[in-house]
Amino acid sequence: MTRQRLPGPASLRYHAGPERQEVAELLDTLHAGGGVRVVTGEPGCGRTAFLDFVSRCPRAGAVWYVRADPARSARPHSGLRTLLHAAGRSVDLPGDGTAAKALLAAVDAKAAETPLLVCVDDVHLWDSASRAALGYVAARVHSEGGRAGLLLTVPGHRPVDREWAGLPVLRLGPLQPGDAAALLHDVTDGAVEPAVCDELVTEAQGNPALLLALTRRLSPAQLRGHRALPHPLADAEALTAVAGRCLTGLPPDRTGLLLAVAAALRATGEPDAEAELVRRAVDSCAGWSAGVPAPEAWRATTSADAPLCTGRWPETLLLAEGRLRFRSALLGRAVYAGAPPEHRRAAHRALAGVLSDAHTVPALLHRSWTVTGPAPVLAAELAAAAADPASATPPGLRRTARVRAAELTPDGAERVHRYTAAAGQALLAGHSSEALRLLDAAGSGPAPAAVRGRAELLRGGVLLTDGPVDDARESFLLAASLLADRSPEEAAVAGLGAADAAWAAGDLTACLTALGHGTPAADEGTGGPAADGTAAAATGTAVDGTSAVLGTARSSSAALPRPEHPALLRDYRDGMRAVLLGRFGLAADPLKRVVERGRPASGPERLLRSAAAALMLGDVTAARRAGARALAAARTLGSAALEARALEYLAYAELRAGRHQLARTHAEQGLRTARRTGQRNTAAHHHAVLALAASIEGEREHVAEQVTAALSTARRHGLAQAATLAQWAAARADLGAGRPREAADRLGPLVLPGARRGHFAVWMLAVPCFVEAAALAGRPEHARTVVQDFALWAACGADPQAPAQLLRCRALLAAPEAAGELYRRALDRHEETAGDFERARTGLLYGKWLRRRRRLREARVRLGEALVGFERCGAHPWVQQAAAELRANGAAPGGAGTGEPSRHGAGELSRLTPQQLRIARCVAEGATNREVALSLSVSTRTVDYHLRNVFATLGVRSRVELVRLVEQAVRAEKTGAQL
Repeated sequence: MTRQRLPGPASLRYHAGPERQEVAELLDTLHAGGGVRVVTGEPGCGRTAFLDFVSRCPRAGAVWYVRADPARSARPHSGLRTLLHAAGRSVDLPGDGTAAKALLAAVDAKAAETPLLVCVDDVHLWDSASRAALGYVAARVHSEGGRAGLLLTVPGHRPVDREWAGLPVLRLGPLQPGDAAALLHDVTDGAVEPAVCDELVTEAQGNPALLLALTRRLSPAQLRGHRALPHPLADAEALTAVAGRCLTGLPPDRTGLLLAVAAALRATGEPDAEAELVRRAVDSCAGWSAGVPAPEAWRATTSADAPLCTGRWPETLLLAEGRLRFRSALLGRAVYAGAPPEHRRAAHRALAGVLSDAHTVPALLHRSWTVTGPAPVLAAELAAAAADPASATPPGLRRTARVRAAELTPDGAERVHRYTAAAGQALLAGHSSEALRLLDAAGSGPAPAAVRGRAELLRGGVLLTDGPVDDARESFLLAASLLADRSPEEAAVAGLGAADAAWAAGDLTACLTALGHGTPAADEGTGGPAADGTAAAATGTAVDGTSAVLGTARSSSAALPRPEHPALLRDYRDGMRAVLLGRFGLAADPLKRVVERGRPASGPERLLRSAAAALMLGDVTAARRAGARALAAARTLGSAALEARALEYLAYAELRAGRHQLARTHAEQGLRTARRTGQRNTAAHHHAVLALAASIEGEREHVAEQVTAALSTARRHGLAQAATLAQWAAARADLGAGRPREAADRLGPLVLPGARRGHFAVWMLAVPCFVEAAALAGRPEHARTVVQDFALWAACGADPQAPAQLLRCRALLAAPEAAGELYRRALDRHEETAGDFERARTGLLYGKWLRRRRRLREARVRLGEALVGFERCGAHPWVQQAAAELRANGAAPGGAGTGEPSRHGAGELSRLTPQQLRIARCVAEGATNREVALSLSVSTRTVDYHLRNVFATLGVRSRVELVRLVEQAVRAEKTGAQL
């Protein structure tokens, strides 16, 4: 490979994101017809790092790689000479206009020997003669093909030069949050605290150079979260370090226009501004209008992609359809941050003066940014406009208005109230860290008890989704005490929030205390199930059927201090308390009323509470319906925070219903939303659901990855519920892989009495797995006690699968003469519920039992039915177990019901595991490895691993061959072929 790089700054590590597929296609075409891409992007996007990444690809062939040197750009053909020198070629470049043909001949000669990739970084800095010659060669390669490819980088903040017009453009987009976090992890050697990492990634908005500039601003103590971060995080110095070169040398008469556009965008939160508004504002500022285009130039552009009109336009701006925007949003941020404060105030004053309605949020914001001290009247106007329900102001702009109103408010109590309102808006939009920062600002001044109570109520909601849950409980309890006399409804919400936090922590006593009850022992002697020790064990289990595993009983109003109907809160509290005490008969009526009140509701909070109540009752259908409606309502409101919670309820409800693949889909969506909104506790629950689903499908690496992710947050934030679910998933994966001893060792501490027993509302769900593992491992005596506890759980009626599971457990532990009847009764009970997996597990165990008693014909029927059930739900390891049992039973290899793939039609894909098939289909649809990883909530390393196995299994060597094979399978499916 021929490669020479000119001296230059060290490049960033490139994390291939959405461009990976296009790069793969480009390199594929080098062998089949050449290809050209003009690579562009905003300042700091990593164009140089991208070229480094591509040029190092093994399939790139020979590479000619140069970076433009601005110092040589004044000499004709200096760029071409640099390129040919890097290629090791000595070619005369005549000045008669034939240099382009000489370069084309050199490229053709090299491409005749081997595929060639030509990379030129910052080609816009070349001299005009070199640009013209390279443009001629690029156009020929693009139109005629060949074995040469060209990658030419140009900045995205200015128009593309005419030499590259008509060539395909590859625009480097921002890094995905996962890629940005990985880059940050690399440069800090993992020393950055997760919450700090989230703030840096959010502030950088996917720009790698800005991310690194922000990281360099912070001390080691700030990176580890031991000291507060500076505010604003992206200041003028950091922004200028990344984008300042693009503004260097700009005439002073142009800076006023740029600043006016940047100020206009800040007050609307939109990507572009009304051009006529900006023109009138600039005209009103003395000395700013000298450098702007003539009036007719402002009206001439009619298409978003049309070139700018003639006139004295800064090349960093684009006028389209009467609206102005920066070609790079980062430049707009840099222009505003780097302007002197008096110039910023002048821009806002001018914009406020030309707006027709002085009482809108944008107009009031412009006015607010012209003052430097307290302004109570303006603050009141701004707060009222932000709270106006009839206004179409988006939530982000409302939040900005509330924050600015608080900053201008001199009165301490009113300032705290406004900061709290702004924090509520931040949380609604999914900005947890900003909400906490605003609450800290609110807590810095004196305020009445009711105002402080609402602030603590909101803080508890933030910490419940993204912080230590014990801290969340204390905030809720403080809020309840501060609000008790002044707002009983809000105090009730705070009490439920404290119960939710105690629930997440696995503290049953604290949960009952928060619900207005002391301890389980307080009801001893009343005749309820909690009256003896065995029933007390079932008490924790009962809630599992209620909210822990399947829709947590977290208060949906905890996220926002929005009082609900007192009767609804009372019914929910009474029903939850009765369930915790094992009094299921007393719980039914109040919980049914909560469900009924949720049917006509349209708000996501009440719908989520209805879903939780339905899960406590075991009404999975109602829970799924309420959860789906809550999700739709949250999306309609634009509440990303509640969206992640609604998806959590849906995922747990689908698990309860035995639909693990639907649960996986909802958890994948919820995980993406939780990550985007900084809800690490919610993300941990989604990781646990994904681990449980993967444990059925038998993807050991995926299970381990999800379990590790869930436990990482669970241990830091005290999430006993998520931790127990994740450990159960790991044990079930062991059981599916035929390792019952390992499964029993994992599950024993979770389900057996003792200090290490798992979450009080979750451990009972793992009992059937533990009984099976202990029986298969030859330790049945360890399981008998927990089966008695499980019988109480099955009797409560909150889990439709539990009665059949109980019969299966008893069959595993029964004497031979009784086991068969118990297995048959278990299979009969399975017919009353949905879901293939649990029924197939019972059928497999019964089939094994029959085969070992030489009842081969009966065994073959049961094992065949189990295999079909496992195949239907994608439970790959259990498919293999059933197939192995059938082979041992004498079934012919490759026959129906053996688990061997069919060889008919497009049966090649049937050789893939469910996860491999999912990844293959995503890739065939054009998704990159990073996009597949994000959509499936796994790491790119996992996708790479599975994709290598897909290639090996199917015998393909490229993504193109894989796409072809999958398309053949889809066509065969449509024509009725069996895959």
